[in-house]
Amino acid sequence: MMENKDHLAARKPKNVMVLGGKTGLLGQSLCASLEKAGWTALPVGRDDVDLFDTDQMAAFLDRHEPDIICNTIAYTQVDKAEDEPEEAMRINKQFVAKLGRLAKPRHIWLVHYSTDFVFDGKSCEPYRPEDAVNPRSVYGKTKLAGENALRDLGLDQLSIIRTAWLFGPGRTNFVSKILSLAAQRDCLNVVHDQTGSPTYTPDLADHTVELLKVNGQGVFHLVNSGCASWCELASAAVQAMALQCDVHPISSDEYPQKALRPCYSVLNTESFTALTGVKPRPWLHGLREYVFCHIT
Repeated sequence: MMENKDHLAARKPKNVMVLGGKTGLLGQSLCASLEKAGWTALPVGRDDVDLFDTDQMAAFLDRHEPDIICNTIAYTQVDKAEDEPEEAMRINKQFVAKLGRLAKPRHIWLVHYSTDFVFDGKSCEPYRPEDAVNPRSVYGKTKLAGENALRDLGLDQLSIIRTAWLFGPGRTNFVSKILSLAAQRDCLNVVHDQTGSPTYTPDLADHTVELLKVNGQGVFHLVNSGCASWCELASAAVQAMALQCDVHPISSDEYPQKALRPCYSVLNTESFTALTGVKPRPWLHGLREYVFCHIT
């Protein structure tokens, strides 16, 4: 047993480059989790290098020599993507493929984050990584295109992490927006017929580190346990903050949006737990920590 632990420690990567690590919702939490675990995190933003310039990126990688790249950069404006499919594809596929082509000859482990929107939402059970994909929006299609582009490259080390419904410190998100509105209004109408996996970014970041520790390769789903509708998530946030605001459930038809959303996109994390021994805590616990420690 000791020999196995020593072997894992000996090959433990030291330097992790986090694209989007300076200002990104997930990237900031990921850098904090890596440092907490004793790894060296290099947060990278647009001010550091032109991420879309191949020569600049190649030189940047050669200068810093990361063992791992975690890519948290994405075009995530779901409705706007319907009007800007080329821009969404440029970031969610073309940039990702370029990153993979740069990582491959340098034998860099690439960790890429994807989304529950690769599924059509017609399932009645939480989606597993191997379940059939069928995105309904431009956003989902471009994120899936990015996944496929990486698989086609045949990288030595590749981890694709699908996640969903992110909230956490460091940047505006659904929960922070709801709390801001609830502090100003007596009532809010929130969609109740879309169900997913709310995910606290510090938990997602910690779970990513656990996956790295055991050399987790392939496609994984990483979210907090449990599920909720947007209305349930909003109600729980308002209640945790003890705000005097009523949250009313409405249908998607009553809040029309340009992009189609999956009605049910809960993600199954069993393969992650089987590999790491870690079971994600309920989203409500993460929500309360966020509200009590970062909002109040």
